[in-house]
Amino acid sequence: MDWQGRKVLVTGGAGFLGANLCHALAARGARVSALDGFLFGGGANPANLEGAPVELVRGDIRDIDLRPLCEGAEVIFNLAAQTSHMGGQRDPLADIAVNAVAQVRLIQAAREAAPEAVVVHASTRQFYGRAHRLPVDENHPVAPPDANGVSKFAGEQYWMLEHRVQGRPVVSLRLTNCYGPRLRIRDARQTFLGIWIRCVLENRPFEVWGGAQTRDMTYVDDVTEAFLLAATQPECYGRIFNIGGSPPASLHELAEMMVRIAGPEARYVTREFPADRARIDIGSYYADDTAFRSATGWRPAVELEDGIRRALDWFRPRLEAYL
Repeated sequence: MDWQGRKVLVTGGAGFLGANLCHALAARGARVSALDGFLFGGGANPANLEGAPVELVRGDIRDIDLRPLCEGAEVIFNLAAQTSHMGGQRDPLADIAVNAVAQVRLIQAAREAAPEAVVVHASTRQFYGRAHRLPVDENHPVAPPDANGVSKFAGEQYWMLEHRVQGRPVVSLRLTNCYGPRLRIRDARQTFLGIWIRCVLENRPFEVWGGAQTRDMTYVDDVTEAFLLAATQPECYGRIFNIGGSPPASLHELAEMMVRIAGPEARYVTREFPADRARIDIGSYYADDTAFRSATGWRPAVELEDGIRRALDWFRPRLEAYL
């Protein structure tokens, strides 16, 4: 797709993944509107869109009139979500309101104002719960480990229903741990790697909970490319895909890599999982994303060690804006 002049809506557009996507789309000449409610505890940050010719609309997807934003959009990248696992456990009603009910609001608005728009929905590997087998492909049983997983799964299924019943081109990407520039680093609400980066840059030890669990990590530029490809490849429409990244590594291996890259003052301590977290932890996970690679030709371009180095270098002069 030639993005030049095309109208695109990005919900959650001031967040980590949404803002990086907005920058990429604007650089390709798209006319981008970014909707974000700047919800407490989310990843949205006004600094994320600095330098991008993007129309930022501040509004909560739960109650803003979405039809004017959808009007004439050719592609909708839907990244608006409540992503905190513990937040969903503490307040499941608010979690459902964002991740399920608001998705239906957006679906209805898009039916009226953008009936032909392609939708790429940001989903999560969280649905699978504790893996029965590794790597995890799209046929793995779904068993969400927490309230946030249930609400996100409901939202995804409403979008896939829209494809089956209304014929809208919809793609859902189930993401793994994503990292890189514009990540929320003030705490661990978005991913453990965020708080690790903050601690390293503040010369404080970071905590590794457990340590033996394996994870695959996806650098944000590779995630962005996956979103763009999903929107432009008709073979993807109506399908759900896992998106993986680097070869899996244990948390201890990731911690050692972080220390090696950051320098001699970087250090970490290993802790037992907090009891409330341990109950919803999924253990080891890494994705089988063969289906998406076959459909699009996508491959992660940024290796893990290089990605961590890039992230540290990007945040170092910008740390205050992200605390």
